[in-house]
Amino acid sequence: MVQAPVCTETDFRRITALIKKRFGISLGPQKRALVISRLQKHVYNLGFRNFGEYLQYVESDPSGKELATLADRISTNHTYFDRESIHFNYLRDTVLPYWESRLTGDEKMRVWSAGCSTGEEAYQIAMILTERFGPLRVQRKGAILATDISREVLKKAAQGRFSADNVARLKREWTQRYFIQIGPQEFEVKNFLKELILFRRLNLMRDVFPFKRKFHVIFCRNVMIYFDEPARRKLLTQFHRYLMPGGFLFIGHSENLSYDQSFFKYLRPSVYVHEARP
Repeated sequence: MVQAPVCTETDFRRITALIKKRFGISLGPQKRALVISRLQKHVYNLGFRNFGEYLQYVESDPSGKELATLADRISTNHTYFDRESIHFNYLRDTVLPYWESRLTGDEKMRVWSAGCSTGEEAYQIAMILTERFGPLRVQRKGAILATDISREVLKKAAQGRFSADNVARLKREWTQRYFIQIGPQEFEVKNFLKELILFRRLNLMRDVFPFKRKFHVIFCRNVMIYFDEPARRKLLTQFHRYLMPGGFLFIGHSENLSYDQSFFKYLRPSVYVHEARP
């Protein structure tokens, strides 16, 4: 019987240190079983006897492909339509009217879904924009960027296929308007809605983001709960840099911004506005 690859305490500390350094994800000792369960079969299939050998392989791969695979396997991607629905209501009732009155000429409203996972958040934002501006105007008025560290979830997001139970969380008329049924228990987002969203891989721990223009709205929900305080500070500084003055930041209900380092003004639980600083 072939023995499963061994993960020593030293191996675990080295792997979690690499994950924290490269992706900002902080994994404490209580996550050891999780890390092993997500990586052990992959390490075995690559032919390594232990996690130490695998780590050397990751660090010596000049292409960075194995590091990307590590991100795919270690990141948590659990979401669904209408999650924390109060955010979507606030976007519809407050944020869009605020910005609509301030957009000039052919200026597009730019929305970033950071940590988009399998795409439910980005697609629901696209639906709200379409409802507000109308299907003929939304391409001019709305542009949505959706990013994640995981290539696998981005592939699923771009496909736009969801279970019937997941889609049922939305209004029935939205199901009819924005989806086609492709199986007894599966729906697919219609092409015109897919075309409103650009899905791209992005590591939120990059020092510089590849954006030429700022955003009017940023959604980054239930992402920073996996970061330690220095990583959160770094990311919030980036959000402040790439968000328009007066722009809105949505975070998860279980998250908060520390008062002593925030560049954002509190509006309501998990909703903040960009405050310009000298």
